Amino acid sequence: MFLETQQLSTDNAVGAGRVALAFEYDGRGFHGWQLQKSGVRSVEAELTAAVAKVANHPVDLVCAGRTDAGVHASYQIAHFDTPSVRNLRSWVMGINTALPDDISVHWAGNGVGDFHARFSATYRRYRYIIYNHPVRPGIQRGQVSWTFRPLDADRMHRAAQALAGEHDFSSFRAAGCQSRTPIRFLERISVTRKRDFVVIDVQANAFLHHMVRNIAGALMAVGSGKQRPEWIHEILVARDRTAAGVTAPPHGLYLVDVGYPDELGIPAVECGPGFLRPWFTREENSPFTPTHIHVKQRVPSQ
Repeated sequence: MFLETQQLSTDNAVGAGRVALAFEYDGRGFHGWQLQKSGVRSVEAELTAAVAKVANHPVDLVCAGRTDAGVHASYQIAHFDTPSVRNLRSWVMGINTALPDDISVHWAGNGVGDFHARFSATYRRYRYIIYNHPVRPGIQRGQVSWTFRPLDADRMHRAAQALAGEHDFSSFRAAGCQSRTPIRFLERISVTRKRDFVVIDVQANAFLHHMVRNIAGALMAVGSGKQRPEWIHEILVARDRTAAGVTAPPHGLYLVDVGYPDELGIPAVECGPGFLRPWFTREENSPFTPTHIHVKQRVPSQ
Protein backbone atom coordinates (compact mmCIF):
# COMPACT_ATOMS: atom_id res chain seq x y z
CA MET A 1 0.00 0.00 0.00
CA PHE A 2 2.65 2.54 1.01
CA LEU A 3 5.67 3.85 -0.89
CA GLU A 4 7.69 3.31 2.28
CA THR A 5 6.95 0.42 4.64
CA GLN A 6 5.13 1.52 7.81
CA GLN A 7 6.33 -0.48 10.81
CA LEU A 8 3.65 -1.35 13.38
CA SER A 9 5.55 0.20 16.27
CA THR A 10 4.65 -0.27 19.95
CA ASP A 11 6.85 2.55 21.26
CA ASN A 12 4.82 5.52 20.07
CA ALA A 13 1.71 7.20 21.49
CA VAL A 14 -1.17 7.82 19.08
CA GLY A 15 -4.30 9.56 20.29
CA ALA A 16 -5.34 12.21 22.81
CA GLY A 17 -6.66 14.31 19.93
CA ARG A 18 -7.29 13.72 16.26
CA VAL A 19 -6.30 10.33 14.83
CA ALA A 20 -5.96 9.57 11.11
CA LEU A 21 -6.45 6.10 9.62
CA ALA A 22 -5.35 4.67 6.26
CA PHE A 23 -7.35 1.65 5.13
CA GLU A 24 -8.69 -0.35 2.20
CA TYR A 25 -11.93 -2.18 1.46
CA ASP A 26 -13.63 -4.45 -1.04
CA GLY A 27 -16.82 -2.61 -1.93
CA ARG A 28 -18.81 -5.61 -3.16
CA GLY A 29 -20.49 -6.28 0.18
CA PHE A 30 -21.29 -2.68 1.07
CA HIS A 31 -23.94 -0.16 0.20
CA GLY A 32 -21.19 2.45 -0.08
CA TRP A 33 -19.25 4.35 2.57
CA GLN A 34 -22.06 6.29 4.20
CA LEU A 35 -24.05 5.05 7.18
CA GLN A 36 -27.34 3.51 6.02
CA LYS A 37 -30.61 2.50 7.62
CA SER A 38 -30.53 -0.45 10.00
CA GLY A 39 -29.63 -3.76 8.38
CA VAL A 40 -27.82 -2.28 5.34
CA ARG A 41 -24.05 -2.72 5.43
CA SER A 42 -21.83 0.31 4.99
CA VAL A 43 -18.09 0.81 5.39
CA GLU A 44 -18.68 3.70 7.79
CA ALA A 45 -20.84 1.61 10.13
CA GLU A 46 -18.40 -1.32 10.25
CA LEU A 47 -15.32 0.85 10.75
CA THR A 48 -16.99 3.11 13.31
CA ALA A 49 -17.99 0.14 15.45
CA ALA A 50 -14.47 -1.34 15.30
CA VAL A 51 -12.73 1.96 16.14
CA ALA A 52 -15.14 2.61 19.01
CA LYS A 53 -14.32 -0.80 20.48
CA VAL A 54 -10.59 -0.03 20.58
CA ALA A 55 -11.03 3.60 21.68
CA ASN A 56 -13.53 2.48 24.33
CA HIS A 57 -16.01 5.24 23.47
CA PRO A 58 -18.35 6.21 20.58
CA VAL A 59 -16.61 7.91 17.65
CA ASP A 60 -17.58 9.91 14.58
CA LEU A 61 -15.58 9.16 11.44
CA VAL A 62 -14.92 11.60 8.61
CA CYS A 63 -13.50 10.16 5.36
CA ALA A 64 -11.59 11.76 2.49
CA GLY A 65 -14.26 10.88 -0.05
CA ARG A 66 -17.47 8.88 0.06
CA THR A 67 -17.71 5.92 -2.28
CA ASP A 68 -20.89 4.42 -3.73
CA ALA A 69 -22.28 0.91 -3.42
CA GLY A 70 -19.92 -1.60 -5.03
CA VAL A 71 -17.00 0.84 -5.32
CA HIS A 72 -13.66 -0.21 -3.81
CA ALA A 73 -10.80 1.65 -2.13
CA SER A 74 -7.19 0.50 -2.11
CA TYR A 75 -6.34 3.66 -0.13
CA GLN A 76 -8.83 5.65 1.89
CA ILE A 77 -8.22 8.12 4.72
CA ALA A 78 -10.50 8.94 7.67
CA HIS A 79 -10.16 10.71 10.99
CA PHE A 80 -11.79 10.67 14.40
CA ASP A 81 -11.26 12.49 17.70
CA THR A 82 -10.46 10.63 20.88
CA PRO A 83 -9.07 11.18 24.40
CA SER A 84 -7.72 7.62 24.32
CA VAL A 85 -4.04 6.83 23.72
CA ARG A 86 -2.80 3.62 22.12
CA ASN A 87 0.36 2.71 20.23
CA LEU A 88 0.32 2.26 16.45
CA ARG A 89 0.23 -1.52 16.62
CA SER A 90 -2.65 -1.51 19.11
CA TRP A 91 -4.79 0.78 16.96
CA VAL A 92 -4.16 -1.15 13.73
CA MET A 93 -4.31 -4.69 15.04
CA GLY A 94 -7.11 -3.96 17.50
CA ILE A 95 -9.34 -2.33 14.89
CA ASN A 96 -8.64 -5.09 12.35
CA THR A 97 -9.55 -7.76 14.88
CA ALA A 98 -12.95 -6.12 15.24
CA LEU A 99 -13.48 -5.61 11.49
CA PRO A 100 -14.98 -7.97 8.88
CA ASP A 101 -12.55 -9.45 6.37
CA ASP A 102 -13.46 -7.01 3.56
CA ILE A 103 -11.99 -3.95 5.38
CA SER A 104 -8.39 -3.64 6.54
CA VAL A 105 -6.68 -0.77 8.39
CA HIS A 106 -2.98 -0.37 7.54
CA TRP A 107 -1.89 2.71 9.51
CA ALA A 108 -2.91 5.12 12.28
CA GLY A 109 -1.28 8.39 13.29
CA ASN A 110 -1.87 11.67 15.05
CA GLY A 111 -3.51 14.39 12.97
CA VAL A 112 -1.07 17.30 12.74
CA GLY A 113 -2.34 20.83 13.27
CA ASP A 114 -5.83 21.30 11.83
CA PHE A 115 -5.73 18.08 9.80
CA HIS A 116 -9.09 17.09 8.34
CA ALA A 117 -9.47 13.95 6.22
CA ARG A 118 -11.74 15.67 3.72
CA PHE A 119 -10.88 19.35 3.72
CA SER A 120 -7.09 18.99 4.03
CA ALA A 121 -6.90 16.76 0.93
CA THR A 122 -5.35 18.41 -2.12
CA TYR A 123 -6.38 15.73 -4.61
CA ARG A 124 -8.09 12.37 -5.09
CA ARG A 125 -7.07 9.72 -7.59
CA TYR A 126 -9.20 6.89 -9.00
CA ARG A 127 -8.59 3.99 -11.33
CA TYR A 128 -11.39 2.45 -13.36
CA ILE A 129 -10.55 -1.09 -14.50
CA ILE A 130 -12.22 -2.74 -17.49
CA TYR A 131 -11.71 -6.40 -18.33
CA ASN A 132 -11.82 -6.35 -22.13
CA HIS A 133 -12.27 -9.93 -23.28
CA PRO A 134 -14.92 -11.91 -25.20
CA VAL A 135 -15.67 -14.02 -22.10
CA ARG A 136 -16.88 -12.48 -18.83
CA PRO A 137 -14.62 -12.86 -15.75
CA GLY A 138 -15.33 -15.45 -13.08
CA ILE A 139 -12.75 -15.07 -10.31
CA GLN A 140 -12.64 -11.27 -10.62
CA ARG A 141 -16.38 -10.83 -10.92
CA GLY A 142 -17.32 -7.77 -8.86
CA GLN A 143 -13.71 -6.50 -8.88
CA VAL A 144 -13.59 -5.23 -12.45
CA SER A 145 -15.97 -3.94 -15.08
CA TRP A 146 -16.33 -5.98 -18.29
CA THR A 147 -17.11 -5.49 -21.93
CA PHE A 148 -16.76 -8.00 -24.75
CA ARG A 149 -16.54 -5.23 -27.36
CA PRO A 150 -12.89 -4.54 -28.30
CA LEU A 151 -11.70 -1.23 -26.89
CA ASP A 152 -9.08 1.01 -28.49
CA ALA A 153 -7.24 2.38 -25.44
CA ASP A 154 -5.17 4.84 -27.48
CA ARG A 155 -8.34 6.31 -29.00
CA MET A 156 -9.86 6.58 -25.51
CA HIS A 157 -6.73 8.29 -24.16
CA ARG A 158 -6.70 10.91 -26.92
CA ALA A 159 -10.38 11.67 -26.42
CA ALA A 160 -9.98 11.90 -22.64
CA GLN A 161 -7.50 14.77 -22.87
CA ALA A 162 -10.39 17.13 -23.62
CA LEU A 163 -11.36 16.74 -19.95
CA ALA A 164 -8.02 17.84 -18.49
CA GLY A 165 -7.97 21.20 -16.73
CA GLU A 166 -10.64 23.23 -14.94
CA HIS A 167 -14.14 22.79 -16.37
CA ASP A 168 -17.82 22.70 -15.59
CA PHE A 169 -18.45 18.94 -15.37
CA SER A 170 -22.25 19.16 -15.27
CA SER A 171 -22.48 16.61 -18.08
CA PHE A 172 -20.66 14.07 -15.91
CA ARG A 173 -22.42 14.56 -12.57
CA ALA A 174 -25.28 12.43 -11.24
CA ALA A 175 -28.74 13.96 -11.21
CA GLY A 176 -28.77 13.76 -7.41
CA CYS A 177 -25.30 15.27 -6.93
CA GLN A 178 -25.37 17.64 -3.96
CA SER A 179 -22.17 19.57 -4.69
CA ARG A 180 -22.64 23.33 -4.68
CA THR A 181 -20.61 23.74 -7.87
CA PRO A 182 -19.90 21.52 -10.90
CA ILE A 183 -16.48 23.14 -11.38
CA ARG A 184 -13.56 20.76 -10.87
CA PHE A 185 -9.89 20.80 -11.80
CA LEU A 186 -9.00 17.50 -13.47
CA GLU A 187 -5.24 17.30 -13.05
CA ARG A 188 -4.59 14.41 -15.41
CA ILE A 189 -6.31 11.48 -17.07
CA SER A 190 -4.78 8.55 -18.91
CA VAL A 191 -6.11 5.40 -20.54
CA THR A 192 -3.78 2.44 -20.99
CA ARG A 193 -4.11 -1.21 -21.93
CA LYS A 194 -2.46 -3.78 -19.68
CA ARG A 195 -2.96 -7.21 -21.26
CA ASP A 196 -6.73 -7.78 -21.29
CA PHE A 197 -7.38 -4.83 -18.97
CA VAL A 198 -8.03 -1.23 -19.93
CA VAL A 199 -7.27 1.16 -17.08
CA ILE A 200 -8.59 4.72 -16.78
CA ASP A 201 -6.41 6.64 -14.29
CA VAL A 202 -7.75 10.03 -13.25
CA GLN A 203 -6.71 12.62 -10.66
CA ALA A 204 -8.55 15.80 -9.67
CA ASN A 205 -8.84 18.19 -6.74
CA ALA A 206 -12.24 16.58 -6.07
CA PHE A 207 -14.94 14.66 -7.94
CA LEU A 208 -18.66 15.02 -8.43
CA HIS A 209 -21.10 12.20 -7.67
CA HIS A 210 -20.69 9.47 -10.35
CA MET A 211 -18.20 11.68 -12.23
CA VAL A 212 -15.57 9.00 -12.83
CA ARG A 213 -18.14 6.34 -13.75
CA ASN A 214 -19.83 8.72 -16.20
CA ILE A 215 -16.46 9.56 -17.76
CA ALA A 216 -15.68 5.84 -18.01
CA GLY A 217 -19.01 5.11 -19.70
CA ALA A 218 -18.44 7.83 -22.28
CA LEU A 219 -14.86 6.75 -22.98
CA MET A 220 -15.95 3.13 -23.44
CA ALA A 221 -18.39 4.32 -26.13
CA VAL A 222 -15.48 6.04 -27.88
CA GLY A 223 -13.16 3.06 -27.45
CA SER A 224 -15.68 0.64 -28.97
CA GLY A 225 -16.21 2.89 -31.99
CA LYS A 226 -19.79 3.82 -31.13
CA GLN A 227 -18.80 7.48 -30.77
CA ARG A 228 -16.18 9.79 -32.26
CA PRO A 229 -13.28 10.99 -30.05
CA GLU A 230 -14.54 14.58 -30.47
CA TRP A 231 -17.78 13.54 -28.73
CA ILE A 232 -16.09 13.80 -25.32
CA HIS A 233 -15.45 17.52 -25.81
CA GLU A 234 -18.98 18.00 -27.15
CA ILE A 235 -20.40 16.37 -24.01
CA LEU A 236 -18.27 18.56 -21.77
CA VAL A 237 -19.32 21.86 -23.33
CA ALA A 238 -22.98 20.80 -23.45
CA ARG A 239 -23.16 20.87 -19.62
CA ASP A 240 -26.06 18.45 -19.87
CA ARG A 241 -26.02 15.04 -18.18
CA THR A 242 -28.39 13.56 -20.78
CA ALA A 243 -25.73 14.14 -23.45
CA ALA A 244 -23.15 11.82 -21.87
CA GLY A 245 -24.66 8.35 -22.19
CA VAL A 246 -24.55 5.50 -19.70
CA THR A 247 -22.93 5.35 -16.27
CA ALA A 248 -20.30 2.60 -16.07
CA PRO A 249 -20.82 -0.11 -13.41
CA PRO A 250 -19.47 0.62 -9.91
CA HIS A 251 -17.36 -2.50 -9.41
CA GLY A 252 -14.59 -1.36 -11.78
CA LEU A 253 -13.90 1.76 -9.72
CA TYR A 254 -11.16 2.08 -7.08
CA LEU A 255 -10.14 5.06 -4.93
CA VAL A 256 -6.36 4.60 -5.10
CA ASP A 257 -4.83 7.77 -3.62
CA VAL A 258 -5.66 10.83 -1.54
CA GLY A 259 -3.02 13.55 -1.34
CA TYR A 260 -2.17 15.81 1.58
CA PRO A 261 0.52 18.44 2.24
CA ASP A 262 3.74 16.76 3.40
CA GLU A 263 3.72 18.54 6.76
CA LEU A 264 0.55 16.67 7.79
CA GLY A 265 2.48 13.40 7.96
CA ILE A 266 0.06 11.14 6.04
CA PRO A 267 2.14 8.34 4.43
CA ALA A 268 2.33 8.40 0.63
CA VAL A 269 0.77 5.50 -1.24
CA GLU A 270 1.84 3.27 -4.09
CA CYS A 271 -1.36 3.14 -6.09
CA GLY A 272 -3.29 -0.09 -6.39
CA PRO A 273 -5.29 -2.18 -6.53
CA GLY A 274 -2.78 -4.87 -5.69
CA PHE A 275 -3.43 -7.17 -8.65
CA LEU A 276 -2.88 -4.28 -11.04
CA ARG A 277 0.20 -2.74 -9.40
CA PRO A 278 2.87 -5.01 -10.98
CA TRP A 279 1.73 -4.02 -14.47
CA PHE A 280 2.71 -0.39 -13.89
CA THR A 281 6.14 1.03 -13.07
CA ARG A 282 6.79 2.38 -9.59
CA GLU A 283 6.80 5.86 -11.12
CA GLU A 284 3.36 5.30 -12.67
CA ASN A 285 2.08 4.04 -9.30
CA SER A 286 3.57 6.96 -7.36
CA PRO A 287 1.65 10.12 -6.41
CA PHE A 288 1.49 12.90 -8.97
CA THR A 289 2.14 16.32 -7.47
CA PRO A 290 -0.87 18.53 -8.22
CA THR A 291 -0.35 21.80 -10.08
CA HIS A 292 -3.66 23.14 -8.80
CA ILE A 293 -4.35 23.33 -5.07
CA HIS A 294 -7.96 24.20 -4.32
CA VAL A 295 -8.71 26.88 -1.76
CA LYS A 296 -9.16 25.24 1.62
CA GLN A 297 -12.75 25.36 2.78
CA ARG A 298 -13.77 26.27 6.26
CA VAL A 299 -13.42 23.23 8.46
CA PRO A 300 -16.49 22.30 10.51
CA SER A 301 -16.18 21.50 14.20
CA GLN A 302 -16.35 17.70 13.76
